[in-house]
Amino acid sequence: MQFFNEHGICRDDIICLFKETFTASEGEAEGDLVANLVTGMFDSVAPHDIHVFTAFDEGKLVGAVIFTRMNFVEDDRTVFILSPAAVATARQGEGIGQALLSHGIGNLRKIGADVVLTYGDPCFYSKVGFGKITGKLARAPLPLSHPEGWLGQSLTTETLTPLKGASTCVAPLDNQLLW
Repeated sequence: MQFFNEHGICRDDIICLFKETFTASEGEAEGDLVANLVTGMFDSVAPHDIHVFTAFDEGKLVGAVIFTRMNFVEDDRTVFILSPAAVATARQGEGIGQALLSHGIGNLRKIGADVVLTYGDPCFYSKVGFGKITGKLARAPLPLSHPEGWLGQSLTTETLTPLKGASTCVAPLDNQLLW
């Protein structure tokens, strides 16, 4: 398994991976929604506000995760949100997602990020250090349809303390259908 920290040369493969994975698990409409999200991120998010990590096995893309910057108006910490993440359907359950997330989170630590958030399955994401949080700890940019899936972790030696102020995310993620 090889991990990479850039997406330029395999952009279309990454978009296809997200579309296929989410279509298989959630249906065609969700596959299209996530593929459009990823395309929008690649087309409009500034390079310093997006980090894409990919996993390849025997030259084939088997996983991808995307972290984009979030801002909290009264807080100067560097915060990223993980969204979306995908592992090829035929390769799920092999630990690829956990290894890829650990790789990505480790790289965010190296560049000085303070906090990482995500919105997803607490059982899965707890395996890579995420814990349940509430809006008191970090306000989501939009109302959450499943508040139990709001998760976060500190990337420093300090315990995660409340992020101050309202939050904003990158424009492609600022879509109520995703929350």
